[in-house]
Amino acid sequence: MCGIAGICAIEAGRDIDLTALTRMVGAVRHRGPESTGVYIDDRIGLGHARLRIIDLESGAQPIHNEDGTLWIVYNGEVFNYVELRAELEGRGHRFYTNSDTEVVLHLYEQEGLGCLDRLNGQFAFAIWNRRAGELFLARDRVGILPLHYTLAGGKLLFASEVKAIFAVSEVSRAMDPRSIDQVFTFWTVLPGNTAFLGIRELPPGHYLRVARGELLVRQYYALPVYGRGELSDAPLDVLCEQAGELLRDAVRIRLRADVPVGCYLSGGLDSSGLAAMVARRSDVPLKTFGIRFDQDAYDEARHQKAMVSFLGTSHHEVQATADRIGRSFPQALWHCEKPLLRTATVPLYMLSDEVAANGIKVVLTGEGADEVFGGYNLFKEAKVRRFLSRQPGSSLRAALFGKLYHYVFSDPRAKRFLPSFFTQGLDQVDDPLFSHLLRWENTSRIKTFFSSDLKAAVKLEESYEVVRASLPPRYAELDVVGKAQYLEMSIFMSNYLLCSQGDRMAMAHSVEIRVPYLDHRVIDFMAKVPSRWKLLGMNEKHLLKKVFRTLLPAEVVAREKQPYRAPIVCCLLNGPAREGTYEMLGRQAIDSAGLFDAAKVSRLLQKLETSAHPTELDSMALAGILSAQIIHKQFVADPPVSSVGDDVPALFIDKRSHPAGIRIDVHSPHQRSLRKV
Repeated sequence: MCGIAGICAIEAGRDIDLTALTRMVGAVRHRGPESTGVYIDDRIGLGHARLRIIDLESGAQPIHNEDGTLWIVYNGEVFNYVELRAELEGRGHRFYTNSDTEVVLHLYEQEGLGCLDRLNGQFAFAIWNRRAGELFLARDRVGILPLHYTLAGGKLLFASEVKAIFAVSEVSRAMDPRSIDQVFTFWTVLPGNTAFLGIRELPPGHYLRVARGELLVRQYYALPVYGRGELSDAPLDVLCEQAGELLRDAVRIRLRADVPVGCYLSGGLDSSGLAAMVARRSDVPLKTFGIRFDQDAYDEARHQKAMVSFLGTSHHEVQATADRIGRSFPQALWHCEKPLLRTATVPLYMLSDEVAANGIKVVLTGEGADEVFGGYNLFKEAKVRRFLSRQPGSSLRAALFGKLYHYVFSDPRAKRFLPSFFTQGLDQVDDPLFSHLLRWENTSRIKTFFSSDLKAAVKLEESYEVVRASLPPRYAELDVVGKAQYLEMSIFMSNYLLCSQGDRMAMAHSVEIRVPYLDHRVIDFMAKVPSRWKLLGMNEKHLLKKVFRTLLPAEVVAREKQPYRAPIVCCLLNGPAREGTYEMLGRQAIDSAGLFDAAKVSRLLQKLETSAHPTELDSMALAGILSAQIIHKQFVADPPVSSVGDDVPALFIDKRSHPAGIRIDVHSPHQRSLRKV
């Protein structure tokens, strides 16, 4: 993976500031610390920071086509590039590198927008058509990799991360009230939004074109939705064999790299199954990486050890102590670039550091398995609540809630309130958001801490309508589990899971994640599998368990899912983080940011200090308020006076003398090459 950045003049006649471009590249240098490159002409500046994974010697970017009329900067991997290259060479295309990047460029040259349908991978890229004066940006189907943009001074600025856009002085900095409202509803912003006013994220499965002075954003891929009549009627054993074959191929092509590939290993079904598939293909012990916690409620060490022993992997652990989580919280937020209601991001930030320290640049991870194969307790909850809505007074049906969220409601007193809590909103069973409304409305209770100014700036019910309006026409044909899966994938997965717990935390230490469960072929296949084979009664991921039954020990397959979580209050209110927490949540800091009510925040802190068992909601409130305050300080109120980009040479180029464009290759801070194209 890499970092990309660019400046495009919407109309001719506006200079491209090379110094600004190099500062943008410098701001994402952590994504690609091994080399940088810049292309610039009268209308465009393209910048790239490279992490070498495929074609270590000749894959420096920006990359051009045969006659230099097309240029690309690219972040990601296209895993079927080998097959695509052979096809393109058969059509007469000539290559000067062995990279997948050049394959994407030639495929665009051959098929235009249609190239996106041919790519199996995770990517964000920009292609400049010098002859037509057109810019083409695109992001992968499910949003594994990020791509942001804004308009400023008649120019389109785009980059892998927001901090690169903020490296341009023309861009104003302010938190977006609607986005904060969304975070405190959905746990994340809705697709296309960021935490900042005026900064957009290209949604998953979308492209953006700048041509003839106009900017156009369009969708090229939508999550598949199939009606009951289109679902597969194949026997379960046949479905298992087909799903297994797709997963094996998804893993196979994701092992394509010119550097060693490792795996995250939690000890659960998803990561264990992937590690087993990879280990079978490896002639040397596979390197695996896992997280340890001090508290038993979060720790899965014994399950990891069992899998390490079973597979014979070379395993490395990170000890995620409360002190380390609290100390690293601000750094993780700097890379995440949005408020968080959890601290679970931080151990993954620490884990990628361990991966990099062991010389690994690429890891396979289990993200997406729960969404695609039906693994979350939320899906069980939706199913049970739908079941209960038919007989609301049934104590036997209500008793099923005792099988849910035992890791949250461990206090016996809290368990007594489970039926009354989960039976709320049963009259909303026909609402398209039924499966998630209870969670979202519960999370929204944290908005009581909003300042009066923030409340006035947002319409508290508006976000639900935005989601309802975004649903595809055939959404109504899905059953309750299918609807819950769709909402989870379209909102939570790309904007939280793949960002805050995926790409951002890995690339903070120059590590690329690859997610076989989100191969679009797997997604489409599972969308046609009836829900009963995903969630059989209360048995989650039933089909996936059967796929792995010959690969994994029986106890791993049968083991009840343990959701990945991390402690919150003890991390942020104790140890080295305590002083910073109280400083960020003091009256002066709260009033300065203007986002929250200082008196209410003070009462929350007092409550948390005296409570032996903080509630889940109070814990989330602490994380959310503190993270929003930190993000405001880092990016708006007191951004660091940074030297980002200073190691990328800011050369003066007289574009009137070089209208065809200039490419600058920077292989180190002290070595560069400059050539006219």
